[in-house]
Amino acid sequence: MVNKILFWSGFGLTVRFWQLGIEMRPFFSQPWAYPIYGCIGASFGYWMQGVEGSQMRYLRETRDRLVEKRRRRAEREGGNIGNVGTEYQKEQEGLFASPKVLVERGEHVPNGTVERTQAAQ
Repeated sequence: MVNKILFWSGFGLTVRFWQLGIEMRPFFSQPWAYPIYGCIGASFGYWMQGVEGSQMRYLRETRDRLVEKRRRRAEREGGNIGNVGTEYQKEQEGLFASPKVLVERGEHVPNGTVERTQAAQ
């Protein structure tokens, strides 16, 4: 979170330098304006951090709902979960990857076993 705030704070200061450079005015004629531009940039960075957090939460909830829906459908149809994403997604780790879920049913597996790797937990 701090990196976004620092970046946008620096961006606000850069905008002030750019503005004075375009106007061909001395950089330190009004030094009180720099903290204002820095604070404006920092507040924008803080707002962007909140937007990113809410978008990531929405993506996680949507992914979890989709995986749960696929699991229920597989249980209803009585088969294995065969479609939890593309092959590329199955091999990936992280937020945007499909969780690796393996459901085995058969004579050698009593009552079906659900194994979840660390991506699914």
